[in-house]
Amino acid sequence: MIPDQRREHILKLLQERHVLSINELTSMLSVSHMTVRRDIQSLENDGKVLSVTGGVRLAARLKSEPSYMAKAQLEVPAKRSIARTAADLVRENFTIYLDAGTTTLQMVPLLTDKVGLTVITSDFNVVGHLMEYPGIELIHTGGLVSHSDHSSVGRFTAEFLRQVNVDLAFIASSSWDAERGSTTPSEAKVIAKQELLRISSKSVLVVDSTKYGKFGTFRVASLEEFDLIVTDNRLPSSAVQELSERDVRFELVGSDTP
Repeated sequence: MIPDQRREHILKLLQERHVLSINELTSMLSVSHMTVRRDIQSLENDGKVLSVTGGVRLAARLKSEPSYMAKAQLEVPAKRSIARTAADLVRENFTIYLDAGTTTLQMVPLLTDKVGLTVITSDFNVVGHLMEYPGIELIHTGGLVSHSDHSSVGRFTAEFLRQVNVDLAFIASSSWDAERGSTTPSEAKVIAKQELLRISSKSVLVVDSTKYGKFGTFRVASLEEFDLIVTDNRLPSSAVQELSERDVRFELVGSDTP
């Protein structure tokens, strides 16, 4: 079996089993560990698989996102820790943008004592929480309402963002990896996120490790376009290595206890 055939066979096996160990693949394919590792590396470079400890899994296409309420229940300790690290970047008199998302929402209680803070957001939940703090100048972008995300999206949101200057933009993502960058299954979200990268002095991607290796149809930006990525320390070692090799700036944080 030539390498291309063998790699196609690995993909078919993964479609059936989802995750396979190196030992399982060497047995199934009757080849050496070194050959399997080379095949995995080639497939990973093509963005088709993701290495995990001792094995490999398929890179997953994200066709839709869970509802806001469902996302709010997922990976809460990791999101809290990411939010704390992100909030520490905010200084007095900053203008910041909080993207719609359950990780950025975790930042809100950590920002209420910041002096002279202006918060711009498309997220209605962020607005609801900060409404009680008159010391914070609060601006909602407006735009087309996404009911599932409790936020505004689309062209009108992007047009508003063209009129402001932002010191720090905290951007969320439903899927990300080194090859495809930050992606989304929702075309309506792309234009505002891309505008944020243009108008902000510094952009920070706040995203947990469970979303790594997944990808949506629409590309927002390469990971290199973000000034910093804050994620949790369960990111696979292969991903850490690849991000480092690509000179992506990132910070791994430990998860809070539930």
